[in-house]
Amino acid sequence: MLSIFSKIVNGEIPCYKIAEDEQFLAFLDINPLNAGHTLVIPKREEDYLFDLEDNELADLMVFAKKVALAIDRVVKCKRVGIAVLGLEVPHAHIHLVPIDGIYDIDFSKPKLKFTQEEFQDIASKIRAQLS
Repeated sequence: MLSIFSKIVNGEIPCYKIAEDEQFLAFLDINPLNAGHTLVIPKREEDYLFDLEDNELADLMVFAKKVALAIDRVVKCKRVGIAVLGLEVPHAHIHLVPIDGIYDIDFSKPKLKFTQEEFQDIASKIRAQLS
């Protein structure tokens, strides 16, 4: 059975796309901790991040770095934090979260709500910073 992320990769479920190449996809988390909270995934479905091949994991991190730098240029924050939980969706992924302190990446915090237009605006601004 395909994960929700594989359904996003296949275009069966829409997303607020930030970046994409042959191997990876980055899109806004629809239950964000902060504006610009982005998920980065390999297109190939693999449950556990550390089951990825070494080169695939390395390439994922380089792809995520480009996205994180674009987020940092758009969202006012001290850093773009990275988190790997891997329990909520059985598809390897990392969270890129704009933060000002260590507690800003606490996943037990209430999630923010944005309108479709706000999500589209955030995604558009981040995409514009990718080069």
